[in-house]
Amino acid sequence: MFRQLSLAITALISISTQAANACTPAHEFKTITPGKLTVATMMIPPFLIPENNTLKGVDGELITKIAEMECLTVTPIVVDTRAVMQYVVSGQADVAVGNWFRTATRLKSMEMSDPVYLDSLAIYTKEGTQSLNALVESGKVVGTVQGYNWVSDLQKLFGSKIKLYPSPVALAQDLEAGRIEAGLDSFSGGLYAQQQGGFKGFKIVQAEPDQRVRASIEAAQIAFALVKGNDDVTKAINEDIAKLRDGKAIASALEKYGLSADDSNVGAPRAIE
Repeated sequence: MFRQLSLAITALISISTQAANACTPAHEFKTITPGKLTVATMMIPPFLIPENNTLKGVDGELITKIAEMECLTVTPIVVDTRAVMQYVVSGQADVAVGNWFRTATRLKSMEMSDPVYLDSLAIYTKEGTQSLNALVESGKVVGTVQGYNWVSDLQKLFGSKIKLYPSPVALAQDLEAGRIEAGLDSFSGGLYAQQQGGFKGFKIVQAEPDQRVRASIEAAQIAFALVKGNDDVTKAINEDIAKLRDGKAIASALEKYGLSADDSNVGAPRAIE
């Protein structure tokens, strides 16, 4: 009797486990490793916060939700900021996430998903300067991060007075140490850093429109980078993004990290030239 009861309990547990593990993907497509979504990423709060082999932050939570919709397990590859995109271009990652701007240059070597949210160029100073031209005329040494869509415009504008940094962290360290007098970086990223206790004594404001710097005129669309030519993946990711937007998941993720839900209203896809 006890043996029969034990067998019955084991059978129920097995059935329950199978039911719990049942998952129907929203789409059918191949990934580098079956059953896994390999994600190239780096540390860039509040967009990407790798933690214990999971991804937090706005992008981290959204790509994890997409993986769940497709019955996949996220496998993060955390690398230096400058190496992230190469993992996608070389086919070592299915997708790269982390506040990446949707640009025409990137579209030549990879696919970019439909826009996920918006981010703006901001000026970080102690005085609260809003004008890029005021910074130029003052002769202040400024800094920004390599790879951003505004870098070439800012280099033309500031010439020898601009320094490039490999990451937002490196920029913040020099700004707070007084080695540069102004930082030009993500508005959302700066707000989050202040909420966490960073940039004490600094004011972070959106840059006033300046025709010489395109990013100051129109907010950048942030997208996920995908392997070029894998149309099934691109189509699936785009449809999943649309579902997340319709369900307010993108707005909720932005709000969770102290950002504006309005930045989920991205408009039609566009590529920054």
